[in-house]
Amino acid sequence: MAVEITWWGHATVTVRDSGVSVLTDPLFTRRLAHLRRRRGALPPPSAAQADVVLVSHLHADHLHLGSLRRLAAGTTVLLPRGALAAVPGLRRLRDRLRLVEVAAGDSTEIAAGDGGVTVRAVPAAHDGRRLPYGPQRSSALGYVVTGEARTYFAGDTGLFDGMAEAVGPCDVALLPVGGWGPFLGQGHLDAGRAAQALAELEPRAAVPVHYGTYWPIGMDAVRPEEFHTPGAEFVRLAAERAPQVAVHLLAHGQSVLVAGAGRETAE
Repeated sequence: MAVEITWWGHATVTVRDSGVSVLTDPLFTRRLAHLRRRRGALPPPSAAQADVVLVSHLHADHLHLGSLRRLAAGTTVLLPRGALAAVPGLRRLRDRLRLVEVAAGDSTEIAAGDGGVTVRAVPAAHDGRRLPYGPQRSSALGYVVTGEARTYFAGDTGLFDGMAEAVGPCDVALLPVGGWGPFLGQGHLDAGRAAQALAELEPRAAVPVHYGTYWPIGMDAVRPEEFHTPGAEFVRLAAERAPQVAVHLLAHGQSVLVAGAGRETAE
């Protein structure tokens, strides 16, 4: 059996496993504040169709209220614990969506038709505040989706001690390899750190995300290599540091099928 991975751009990915459609950090807009979508067409309306949506943290390019409004009524949305208090706009969505706050270590069963997956929240090393205002109210998360495969969505994270142990065995790793500006701050993976994470996690396959989609308006000439090259650089470094891992460099809107180990081997 296989899992289908579709990258829509930035950290927005659809994972289809065991009859369940899982959508990560939906961002369906051409412009967000000072950011403009520079590559890839906007995802089609079908991209908003999901059985469960995973929100990794509260930053507006990962928790985008306008994109959440496009979800079908009744869709389950997993959010870091404290999100509803930190983002008042979420409360206006409670009548339409099933908003569920989770913390690292929590597991949620998601059923669809005759299938189902388990979603486990795992830690992430990233600032969880709803910038530019508000105290630190909500820890950033990653998620492991277990069905026919075990798919790790890292959200936004830096390397942290015990990362491989916290994530556990995985078949597919969806790893951020860049950002939306010419400089990456703390709590991020660039291509090199993502390749190091890959060597520690040892999945069967990996897909680089969170690069080459959005870029600040007016900054086209400022270190443009930070926008264009992270995906290819991750492929190169992964071949050196984790040669046993199949890395799939997807274009926006492109999909790949990846074989999984099966639910019976997942812990």
